[in-house]
Amino acid sequence: MRKFGLIGYPLTHSFSKKYFSAKFEKESIWDCQFDLYEIPQIGDFEKVLAENPDLEGMSVTIPYKQEVIPFLDELDLACAEIGAVNCIQIRDGKRRGFNTDYIGFKNSLTSWLGDILPNALVLGTGGASKAVKVALRDLGVEFLAVSRSKGENQISYSELANEPDFLKKYRLIINTTPLGTFPKTEEMPEIPVEMLNESHRVYDLVYNPAETMLMKACLEKGGKAKNGMDMLVLQAEAAWTIWNS
Repeated sequence: MRKFGLIGYPLTHSFSKKYFSAKFEKESIWDCQFDLYEIPQIGDFEKVLAENPDLEGMSVTIPYKQEVIPFLDELDLACAEIGAVNCIQIRDGKRRGFNTDYIGFKNSLTSWLGDILPNALVLGTGGASKAVKVALRDLGVEFLAVSRSKGENQISYSELANEPDFLKKYRLIINTTPLGTFPKTEEMPEIPVEMLNESHRVYDLVYNPAETMLMKACLEKGGKAKNGMDMLVLQAEAAWTIWNS
């Protein structure tokens, strides 16, 4: 039996487990299993590998996307630049890290909007935002980060609210924060939604609910919106390809 799994803490709502279990059944892949390894500290990762020497691949989720890096032998180029790992290939005793969030976001964005992409505002500065920024750069998209404080190539939410020209120049809004995720579905990033119009596009990495408050605000102004489910599926398939390459 070929073994794969997910490490993180906690793992109460795992997309990966449901996705791969359904995939194996649908595609009649009977010789594979995908298990959850809920570890309260990253040091337990070595124990998981020792107790499961036949593991061929691992997915990595919060809070270990950065903490797992010292336990790996090699990093994929994009992954090294992003500084976060969410996929590990285990081959011949070597552990190689990848970032399939990068792959999933990049592919889902171009399949949605095509090759000519508008300038983008990236909401949030967490791990997911790093993958998004590297993907945007590689696609040749000019972008600006938005967070609570100002920084290099980064404005604050208050600056965004007080300067309407930002939303004239940046027509693609990418939410990498968890705001709006179930059960707190009424939450949304503090952006001036009254300035949105039919030329704006919102890509919300949140996938539950299927339509967030931010997406709804853009749609009500005549714009277009997309949730993060496509990215999740594409990053899972990218992981499967890596594990089988």
